[in-house]
Amino acid sequence: MPVKNRFSDLLPEITAWRRDLHENPELLFDTHRTSAIVAEKLESFGCDEIVTGLGRTGVVGVIKGKSDESGKVIGLRADMDALPIHEQTGLDYASKTEGAMHACGHDGHTAMLLGAAKYLSETRNFDGTVVVIFQPAEEGGGGGKEMCDDGMMERFGIQEVYGMHNWPGQPVGSFAIRPGAFFAAADQFDIEIEGKGGHAAKPHETVDSTVVAAQMITALQTIASRNADPVEQVVLSVTSMESSSKAYNVIPQRVHLKGTVRTLNEDIRDLAEKRLTEVAEGVAATMGATAKVTYHRGYPVMVNSDAQTEFAADVAASVAGTCAEAPLVMGGEDFAYMLEERPGAYILVGNGDTAAVHHPEYNFNDDAIPAGCSWWAEIVEQRMPAG
Repeated sequence: MPVKNRFSDLLPEITAWRRDLHENPELLFDTHRTSAIVAEKLESFGCDEIVTGLGRTGVVGVIKGKSDESGKVIGLRADMDALPIHEQTGLDYASKTEGAMHACGHDGHTAMLLGAAKYLSETRNFDGTVVVIFQPAEEGGGGGKEMCDDGMMERFGIQEVYGMHNWPGQPVGSFAIRPGAFFAAADQFDIEIEGKGGHAAKPHETVDSTVVAAQMITALQTIASRNADPVEQVVLSVTSMESSSKAYNVIPQRVHLKGTVRTLNEDIRDLAEKRLTEVAEGVAATMGATAKVTYHRGYPVMVNSDAQTEFAADVAASVAGTCAEAPLVMGGEDFAYMLEERPGAYILVGNGDTAAVHHPEYNFNDDAIPAGCSWWAEIVEQRMPAG
């Protein structure tokens, strides 16, 4: 079954929703305007129940099918928050909020799920219940975890859950997915190096924290190259180096390193955390300094369930003709928390030849809307066919 004609008809309306959201981005849990719009539209569609305030600013809508002989309940999730990036697209509907933009396409995800909710509320051509989930704070805030911690899965009796993300570089409206580990665990670390500051002309009287930091940055790369099994994925990136002095002629007392560690299984995650601490402390001690390591565990590995992934791929193929095998992604995704609670699957929908996500020139491709909406609708209608 190809893209549903109803979504082609609705494309101008859904596009208008999307562009309004794009023009008015909101960060993390501060999605008050977006959440209010979502709740208002769900009410206008005739959803059977609408709940706000889950996970602080999350919104959930319940849509019942024509019958409920199966007793099945499926959750569909979209994220709503933007990124702290200054937009450089030059679009007519570019962000009006300084320092914030929808640089990851969550405006498109929200609009597509609203489109699917409108259609499902109109047709009710399924046997069971669908729960549409609009989540705040995917971009580092863990909004998915907070919605789960608020008891969302139990409250609405969700049995399976499905999510979607647009993907630049993949043909518009095409799909890609993979079973098992898909998106990486994303952890952060801080390393405080304490040396002995002094005059740049007298390095012998100091313990140069910048030299310690330089050696440490290089040594940390051996975790991937010499500690982890070569067939496993681990990416350790030092992304910030700040010293306690900005002067040209001062060897600083302290240097602060920040970075991320990304892995695809818990054993490698544990190894990376352990070795990062050992390497940092060891390098510092060797050079007469000290290092204090703080390791922050972030989103877990996002793991697609086998049966639900096969089903999601079949649905995608029914919409687009084919469904490709997606690559492993070393970025993090907090849909992982929902997949820890319930079986389900996460799929990529093509955004075409656009700027990458998290880039100031990125824009969600509205031509992907009919395919994305159709996939969500077909997930419901094929998983819970009407009697």
